[in-house]
Amino acid sequence: MFMSCRASDPYYMLIHARIQNIPNPSNFTLLTFIRILLILCHSLPQKINKVFYAVRGPLVIRATEIEKEILSGVQKPFPDVIKANIGDAHAMGNAPIKFLRQVLALVTYPELLDSPDFPEDAKKRARDIRAGCKNGSVGSYSDSAGIEIIRRHVVDYIEKRDGGIKSDWTNVILCAGASEGIRAIMKLLTNPFGETTRPGVMIPIPQYPLYSASLAEYNMTQIGYYLNEAKNWTLDVSELERSITDARKKCNPRAIVIINPGNPTGQVLARQTIEDVIKFAYKEKLFIFADEVYQDNVYAEGSAFHSFKKVLFEMGDPYDKMELASFMSCSKGYMGECGIRGGYTEIVNFDPQVKAMLLKSVSAKLCPTAIGQACMDVVVNPPVPGEPSYEEFEAQKKQILEGLAEKAKLVADTFNSIEGFSCNIVQGAMYAFPQLHLPPKAIAKAEELGQKADVFYAFQLLENTGICIIPGSGFGQVPDTYHFRTTILPQKKFFD
Repeated sequence: MFMSCRASDPYYMLIHARIQNIPNPSNFTLLTFIRILLILCHSLPQKINKVFYAVRGPLVIRATEIEKEILSGVQKPFPDVIKANIGDAHAMGNAPIKFLRQVLALVTYPELLDSPDFPEDAKKRARDIRAGCKNGSVGSYSDSAGIEIIRRHVVDYIEKRDGGIKSDWTNVILCAGASEGIRAIMKLLTNPFGETTRPGVMIPIPQYPLYSASLAEYNMTQIGYYLNEAKNWTLDVSELERSITDARKKCNPRAIVIINPGNPTGQVLARQTIEDVIKFAYKEKLFIFADEVYQDNVYAEGSAFHSFKKVLFEMGDPYDKMELASFMSCSKGYMGECGIRGGYTEIVNFDPQVKAMLLKSVSAKLCPTAIGQACMDVVVNPPVPGEPSYEEFEAQKKQILEGLAEKAKLVADTFNSIEGFSCNIVQGAMYAFPQLHLPPKAIAKAEELGQKADVFYAFQLLENTGICIIPGSGFGQVPDTYHFRTTILPQKKFFD
């Protein structure tokens, strides 16, 4: 039931290093605290010990420490830490969407509705949102699945995006970011009573660590399928076949995760590839997780976003009867409102009893924050032609997306111009995943220190330049290759 932390665990190493580096062992409070952490690490359930979320791992902890050291006057060979580890647009200096913030200001402080400084289209949206709240206040609990009018607006958005394919607002569940929606659906796949074979979920490698961490927490089996780096991180059905065949020896495959556009790899799936995945999932009786939070982030010429739901329904019988959940967020796209925590899940073709169980599970969390729901409302219900905010909104949106497209190309071109790096084009999302071609001496030094080579490189980069990236081993990679993920979000001045 219990297990000990391994000495190679990155958190164990970080904590142990703190003990070794305490200059004054008589500092009882700090020393005792760290030892308690180590004791707890040895006492936690196995599934919690296995959880590792690389995007907020030891490198990020060290980056935060360096920031504090700089503030305290410690001299470094760089003025600031650049946290290229995470897709946090506003933390990277990107400006928020004015119209979105106006609506949020109006719903949180209704007295502003009388101000002439706010446009009427923002006021109308604020009034509609408040009308859906109990007693007209976003400080009230909403229904567990979210405010009805916002769920209806989500349906309008989906139907417009997918060319008129019908949606049902009762199949839309608002959530505190897409991550919460993904975890809520994943919990449904845990073992039914009496079933002893562990359920498995197919996830892309490289993958977003939310999936590996959640599977570990829920005691489910991770079934990795490799994306093809030589073909710009495309997805090959032959690799899916290999992966699921191997997995059936140790688990019961229940679902497949598709991240499109890709995180951390930045690819955008062609429609034919999506059709191939749907056919594979149908043949193998797999539930589909369609992680589509970067659907607005498509940059490369010839690339286009196709929703899994749209393709599934256009393929017709029998595929249009398949179970699917798709996810969207206000954290990405052109909005970048990561801290507000807004998102939605749309469930498709769920059995009514399963849907009821999902809603019951969601109700245990009461409801997502009403501010996050309001933010999502603006995302799916933006200004339209003829409204006073339309032109400014569209101009700001265009500027943000064009800026990201420019930086996506700049990042890939820059890496490909430097000896020791190679990088596929960034077709979409917010990240590049370049390959490191490390010299044998660097690999040997990492082994000497008991570190993975890409982790060793990332720590050296942080300590010497102040740039925080995430090693490829935190996302998964083909054995004996080394990568890292960097966001394309930093201001352009940092690329000069």
